[in-house]
Amino acid sequence: MSATRMALAGERVRAAARDRRMLARRLWIGGTIALLLVLGAAPGLLARGDPYELHVGDRLEAPSLPHPFGTDEAGRDILDRVVYGARVSLGTAALIVGLAAAFGTAYGALSGWVGGRLDRLLMRVVDLFLAFPYLVLAMAVAASLGRGTASAVVALALVWWPSYARMVRGQVLSLKNDLHVRVARTLGASGGQTLRWHVVPHTFDQLNVRFTLDLGYAVIALTGLSFLGLGAQNPSPEWGLMIANAKSYVFTAWWYAVFPGLSILAVVLNFVAIGDELARQRR
Repeated sequence: MSATRMALAGERVRAAARDRRMLARRLWIGGTIALLLVLGAAPGLLARGDPYELHVGDRLEAPSLPHPFGTDEAGRDILDRVVYGARVSLGTAALIVGLAAAFGTAYGALSGWVGGRLDRLLMRVVDLFLAFPYLVLAMAVAASLGRGTASAVVALALVWWPSYARMVRGQVLSLKNDLHVRVARTLGASGGQTLRWHVVPHTFDQLNVRFTLDLGYAVIALTGLSFLGLGAQNPSPEWGLMIANAKSYVFTAWWYAVFPGLSILAVVLNFVAIGDELARQRR
């Protein structure tokens, strides 16, 4: 009896520890999301000045109390530009992944639901996109459309949607013959209604995980295009563009490239960690 009570007590302790870890992870996720929203929606709460205002007399100053991240070649405060750049980098990355997820979900759901020759034809189009390295294809599309943030958004969304289409198609194929779908069809629901209300919503859990992970990857891809001169253009405080501008000063002003780079690293790692946590909770 004593051994049983000890075992139950040990199980309660382990359960309490699991609950505390889960609560800590949720608080961390919520805090990270709140910080990103503040950076993206209200950068003025953390920044102190105008990220575009020139102060040539303060050019390339090292990190100090007035300028915690130092200044750039035009005397602009790098902290202000990093904070305001979050709106550009994070907002544009969310737009890219949102467009790709919306179109890819609709495309893949239609392909999996219809099946037959149309499904094979639609999937060959997906295979055609997936045959090219996504960043190389995005560079080619962005260069053909002209330099700028809009061109980068179109290029990256164009190369990102096929992975969503393939994932959703596989889920629809596994769901379309489930009991609840057959019941809906028996009760008179049309094919479109069944797909919309009884099939696609069951793909949202996996889409949420994929969307969160892809936000980090989209930030990397977007900053990469800007670094190459195909994305945001000066004087935008976009993180990749800031690193590109810092190339000429890498030995004389180390802070110019380091702080935007650390911002990219922190954001990407957080999105990947959140995506992994969502995937773990699904299991």
